[in-house]
Amino acid sequence: MTWRRPWRSPVWHAVLTFGLGCVLFAVDFPLVGHGGLLPGPDWARVLVLGGMSLLQLGRERAAVPALVAALPLWAVDAAMGVSLPVLLVAGDQLYAAVLNGSRRSSQVLVVLAGVFMVGTLVAALVLADDLRTSLLIFLGVCPLPLVPVWWALNVRQQREIAEAERARADQLARIAELDREAAVNAERASMARDLHDVIAGHLSAIAIQSEALLSLQDGDPETVRTVLRSVRENSVASLTEMRAMIGLLRAQDGHDELTSPARLRELDRLLRSARASGLRVRADTDVPADLPAAVDLSAYRILQEALTNAAKHAPGAAADVSVRQADRTLVVQVVNDGAGGALNASGTGLITMTERAQAVGGVLLAGPCERGWRVRAELPVEGE
Repeated sequence: MTWRRPWRSPVWHAVLTFGLGCVLFAVDFPLVGHGGLLPGPDWARVLVLGGMSLLQLGRERAAVPALVAALPLWAVDAAMGVSLPVLLVAGDQLYAAVLNGSRRSSQVLVVLAGVFMVGTLVAALVLADDLRTSLLIFLGVCPLPLVPVWWALNVRQQREIAEAERARADQLARIAELDREAAVNAERASMARDLHDVIAGHLSAIAIQSEALLSLQDGDPETVRTVLRSVRENSVASLTEMRAMIGLLRAQDGHDELTSPARLRELDRLLRSARASGLRVRADTDVPADLPAAVDLSAYRILQEALTNAAKHAPGAAADVSVRQADRTLVVQVVNDGAGGALNASGTGLITMTERAQAVGGVLLAGPCERGWRVRAELPVEGE
């Protein structure tokens, strides 16, 4: 809360101007007029000054109505002989009306001040005996409305500039806040996608393989060892990925990766995990060399999610995995002969696979086919 200086309050302003006027009246300041059309006692002048000082209470919220209400008091003071205290209060009321009034009322007052100056000049030229006298009259009268109007216009202009800069700063701050929220939401979506594709994929494989191992009555020891080896590989991979993600969250800039991202060169490990989960996987892969890192990672995660969904929704099914490059486009495809894959058509897995394909400018198609369920991603290797 800002502290407001008391002398800027309309009450203090009115009290000070009334007190100064009374002092000027008491010392009979030379510029106090005498011998008007309707000369009156000094107490009448004090009453006029008091009325105008009371009207100054509205100099901030009702400056224009206060100025209009003061016009009769101006006329009374002029009839008794123009006095300096009333002129000072009138100038302050004119200043407040131009400064605190509406834009339209300020423009009207500026026009009226210009008309007053032109009228004064014409009257001085007509009534005075020579040009020198006319000029003296003009220079003596015109500053009375000109100075407060000009001063108020300058203060109003500076105030409007300050308000415009403040509004601009608020707008920039709001834009920065929206950008920050968008960045946070994008980072959250990226983290959710990585958690689903990486950690959830490994844990799903562990759960499926453990369930298959528990269902064996008298299983082949070699099969048991293969499944347990795959469970361990998935557990270690989950821990590694989780440590890397925690490291990223703790990093200052968020760009220091503690481990290298998964690539298609690790596809054999992914296929072994899928086979240990019960899928009969047939692979036909020809991984191109020097793939862009983003395309390489997206292709690997899409294959990982597609195989995880196949093992989860179509256990024991046969799955064909294909990786080929054609016309500067990397095509990865997983086709399984189970119908259970359709259960995940609107799930999180399909959303994350679609987001990964779109992030590198590709497309993803997922849906039923002649054999069962197909996931096909086309990722551009080169492009704008």
